[in-house]
Formats: sequence, C-alpha cells, structure tokens
Amino acid sequence: MLTALDVEYQAVERFVAVERAHRHPEGTLFETGRIPGTHNTVALTRTGPGNTTAALIAERAIVMFRPKALLFVGIAGALKREVRLGDIVVSSKVYAFHGGKVEGREFLPRPQVWQAPHMLEQLAGHVYRSGTWEKLIDEVVPPAVHFKPIAGGEVVVNTRLGSVAEHLRFNYSDAVAVDMESVGVACAGYLNSSLPVLSIRGISDLADGAKAVTEDAGWPAVAARNAAAFAVSLAAAFLSQTLTRSGG
Repeated sequence: MLTALDVEYQAVERFVAVERAHRHPEGTLFETGRIPGTHNTVALTRTGPGNTTAALIAERAIVMFRPKALLFVGIAGALKREVRLGDIVVSSKVYAFHGGKVEGREFLPRPQVWQAPHMLEQLAGHVYRSGTWEKLIDEVVPPAVHFKPIAGGEVVVNTRLGSVAEHLRFNYSDAVAVDMESVGVACAGYLNSSLPVLSIRGISDLADGAKAVTEDAGWPAVAARNAAAFAVSLAAAFLSQTLTRSGG
C-alpha cells in the first residue's frame, strides 16, 4: 500500500498493526504489518509527490516484497461538481494527461491510459456494497464512492480556469479527480507483468482555487482517512480471497 504524503501514510497506518520496518538498499523505508482479521502481510511506504518518484518507489516495493497487488491511497482534487469534499474515488482507469505533440500553435494530445484490473474493480464494488469500510469511518452519513477515471499529471491543479483545466475538460471529460502519482504507480505495475494496481483517492479540494481554504478546514486529513478506510477494507477482502483460493 503506497501513499505520497504524511497525512495519507498516517491515515493508512491507523488501520494496520505495524510489526516491522524494512530498509531498501537505497534507503527507502517500508513498514510491514497485518490488517486486523487477516493473516497475510501488507507493506506500507510513502513515495513523496510526483509520478516519477511514485513509479520508482513502486518498483522498489515490487522487487522487495513481490506483492500480489498494489494499492495507491491518498488525496486528490475533484474535477466534477457532483464529486464533493470527502468523497472517495476508486479509479476505473488512469489517464496520463501530459502526453502530446505541439504542432504549430496547436497542442495535440497523445493520451496514455491504464484500465483498472477487472478483479480489483469487481472486488472494490463488493466492498462498497458490503459497507464494511463505513464502520472504519463511523460517520452518520458516509461519503459517496465514485468508480470513475482519475487524471494524473505533474502539476497541482488548483483552478477551473487556464490551459490545464481546459485541457482536462475537453480531452478527459470523464475524469472526476486529478492527482500526481497514479500514473507512475500504474506504469510500474504494467511493467512488472501487469501487476494489479488500483488508485483510491479521497477528495481534499475541488481544484477551484480554494485549496488553502480546504486545507485550513482539515479536509486533507478527512479525505485521507476516508480513502484509507476503503483501501484497507479492500485489502482485507483481497487477502481473505487469496487465502481462500490457496486453501483449496
């Protein structure tokens, strides 16, 4: 389970009984532990922001632990008005929105896309319907869960105006959230025998210029907690499913 920021890591760590620390030869620190109710081990680390470092740290995690799947857990900005603060977005696909070609004065997009693994997407739907994740949040009205595309790039999007926002609206109109790491992790999974990868994001801002306001109001911590609760419930279901299969 990978995160980019401290607030995301701490949110996941709340739901995992950490047992050991592991240091990669190049210095990356991982922690391993168990999700209550499961017997298999999960590994946690923080990649830092950006797709490049996310891809590199994901590669190190894959080499060290040979996981059966990767979950990237964190916060994101919303691209659609129907997606509200605190909502959870489970990626149905991940777009790399920065690729393209400049021809004269025109930018021609050359999108890359990674579809969510069918098995993880189906299991995530089951977890959503079961409501097990809601118990970890303990809210009177739980956040909405959106199974929709996420757009990943190399910039913090904090406006509904300007060239980047317009590019996303016109060329990635079905994306409901934007982040800076999902592309890197999806690429790392694809390059390692198509290891299943899924991004789970809590909405911490509305990408509308009010990021500082939502940060001051504590939404990053709430969004990270919501995403972590769903991701940990999904990981527990995945590990239990793995145990059932291996047992017979």
